[in-house]
Amino acid sequence: MPSKKKKTTTKAKTHPVRKPAARPRRVAPNLVETLRAAISGPVTGPDDAGYDAARQTFYRKFDRRPGAIAYPTHAADVSAVIGLAREMGLPLAVRGGGHSVAGFSTTDGGIVLNLESMKALEFDLPGRTAWAEAGLTAGEYTRAAGAHGLATGFGDTGTVGIGGLTLGGGIGFLARKFGLTIDDLLAAEIVTADGNVLSIDAQSHPDLFWAIRGGGGNFGVVTRFKFRLHELQSIIGGMLVLSGAPDVIAAFIAEALAAPDELSTIANVMKAPPMPFLPESAHGKPFIMALLAWSGDSAAGEAVLARLRSIAPPLADMLRPMRYPELYTMFGEETGPGPAQGISRSMFLNDVDRRTAEIILEHVNASTAMLAVAQLRVLGGALARVPADSTAFAHRSNRIMATLGNIYENADDTPVQQAWLDAFLAALDQGVAGAYSNFLEGDGIGTVRLAYPGQTYERLAEIKRRYDPTNLFRLNHNIAPA
Repeated sequence: MPSKKKKTTTKAKTHPVRKPAARPRRVAPNLVETLRAAISGPVTGPDDAGYDAARQTFYRKFDRRPGAIAYPTHAADVSAVIGLAREMGLPLAVRGGGHSVAGFSTTDGGIVLNLESMKALEFDLPGRTAWAEAGLTAGEYTRAAGAHGLATGFGDTGTVGIGGLTLGGGIGFLARKFGLTIDDLLAAEIVTADGNVLSIDAQSHPDLFWAIRGGGGNFGVVTRFKFRLHELQSIIGGMLVLSGAPDVIAAFIAEALAAPDELSTIANVMKAPPMPFLPESAHGKPFIMALLAWSGDSAAGEAVLARLRSIAPPLADMLRPMRYPELYTMFGEETGPGPAQGISRSMFLNDVDRRTAEIILEHVNASTAMLAVAQLRVLGGALARVPADSTAFAHRSNRIMATLGNIYENADDTPVQQAWLDAFLAALDQGVAGAYSNFLEGDGIGTVRLAYPGQTYERLAEIKRRYDPTNLFRLNHNIAPA
């Protein structure tokens, strides 16, 4: 690392922060042309070549036709688009990576604000911080930081945008070691509903800074994030595949719960597809496809991983030393489009004992979908040591997050698949209320309250009243203004 203070910049861009030019109250009826006159970035409309590709999000089931897709290049462009949406009374969808499982990355008839052109990334290496524009993906940021032996923890998929991931909390491979993504968020630049561009942190607009750390896109469009960086030269990571017997599932989760904070695990319990690295005898049978990251001393890590390997003879063992960014690419990156149909829900568990494992296997085996999965993430560690009221992420004391879901082709099968999911959720319920907003489908106050319970919701609603009283930013897990 450099010994003297200097900054390293990747794709750095600077723009003067300016408010949009004053416009008459009546705007031109042609939305696309009005947007083109208002911003410096391109705009795609329904009559343009490439519109169908531009409107597609990762999840193909959201087949919507926005009136225009705007590509801002800086905060002033974002402010102009927000102003137009407000004046014209149009729905405004904000898109980073386009991976919203609830379909919030797109809209029918309104404006999609696509941030993918905003990818400036500036490192302060001695200070261990980075300013990142909201159009970056987790993979792009991680590869650039990894070139300096540094990392900020995001999720587990490299093509997901850093914006939505961060605003929802950010649970990934480094969560037990370094905390949630929002725990490394030091400051942000945000454009609010009135078009103002604000710089916020713990001292400047602390209420708004609290709200964006877990409260989603309810309060404005974040255009830049300032993240803390951690030194991380290498990890031991990859995939470990074990049989799906109830005792094996229970033992795996028990070991993950007991492991040091340096170990993060994601255990996918599902029926084995015909993967080339699996023996044919395992195809179609339940198994654990576990993704792991050890971010500590390598010798200590090998001892911890040996305990996981000893639970049952591995069907496949792809764990190896690697640089952290390789974890996003070792199996290739999803570039879309994703599945035609699918539904999922997250919930929290206290424990996964043998009986809980049996319930999981009963429902995975009973599914008629192409793919049914119970994904189990052991929490704790650094993310649990942050006081629950320090950010808008209210679920820090929970031990395990389960995400239940399925993938299928025919939309007509949705009632059957939804019934399967509802029954699975009910059978697995251990009385631990809550849900992770980034893995939450559906809308309505009952659903939103799962992500933001009790006083967290009330505080968010009051902040929403001050910064977005007309609820312009409503295509999200919506917090209504108090």
